[in-house]
Amino acid sequence: MTSAAVLEDYRPALTGHCYRMLGSVMDADDAVQETMFRAWKGLDRFAERSSMKTWLYRIATNVCLDHLKSRPSRIQPFDVGPAGHVDDEIRLRPRESWVEPIPDALIIPADADPAEQLLLRESIRLAFVAALQHLPPRQRAVLLLTQVLNWSAAETADALDMTVAAVNSALQRARATLATRDLGSTTAGELTPEQHGLLTSYVDAFERYDVPALTRLLRDDVVMNMPPLELWLQGPEPIAAWFLGHGIGCKGSRLVPTRACGAPAFGQYRDGGAQPWGLVVLDLRDDRIAGMTTFLDVETLFPRFGLPMRLDG
Repeated sequence: MTSAAVLEDYRPALTGHCYRMLGSVMDADDAVQETMFRAWKGLDRFAERSSMKTWLYRIATNVCLDHLKSRPSRIQPFDVGPAGHVDDEIRLRPRESWVEPIPDALIIPADADPAEQLLLRESIRLAFVAALQHLPPRQRAVLLLTQVLNWSAAETADALDMTVAAVNSALQRARATLATRDLGSTTAGELTPEQHGLLTSYVDAFERYDVPALTRLLRDDVVMNMPPLELWLQGPEPIAAWFLGHGIGCKGSRLVPTRACGAPAFGQYRDGGAQPWGLVVLDLRDDRIAGMTTFLDVETLFPRFGLPMRLDG
């Protein structure tokens, strides 16, 4: 196997790591490309004092840290202000402002054992990745290397040119910060029969545009947000008012299932499939929907998810 092929074997794992660091599938792709370039140039100096995988993760982590020196961390609408109202002024921020979703298929090998698939899905949950963006970059790196990749404090210190004491201190501060964030629920594992039924009911209600039936599927504390819009709504009643007001153009939509950030997701097409509209990522808690995040940047995201820009028929 050529050296280039050996490096490519690690692309899915490195993409997942860079996504957790950067909160963006596009930025993760760029970071992995830079990692591969640096690794290719340094192959003749790779002394095998560590494993290839460890060496590549070290390069990728430092590529991400370099990236974060010049760009602010990505956010979610919840970080902009309190829940809004359906008649609020609609404000947008650039695509680069927001945490993006990532396709499960991009980083989770189809032949991985169920336990590994579960761990990988857990590590890319939207709420977890968004919470990571609130950590300073080095704390973020320390947390991911030690808690997700299971590196020792000594290995992490070596990779980041830190002392072991500094690593342990950064890890403690990172854990304290994450403890203050709502990390949502766990929908990364196999869905229960009740949750499969919930998704079937969601698609049926949405495509029929039966708003009362749709809102009966929502938790009382459900939240809905639509990056790049700053607005976010909380509660079934405001969400129903949105669908019957500003969102009425969603009537006649079709939904195509996929998986994003370890959770059920759908490509949404308006006008019976003629207009790509958004990527909907759901947060399920027990037998209700706790969150609906619709990413409207279809030009960027649909190709990444293998979704067509138009549905036929």
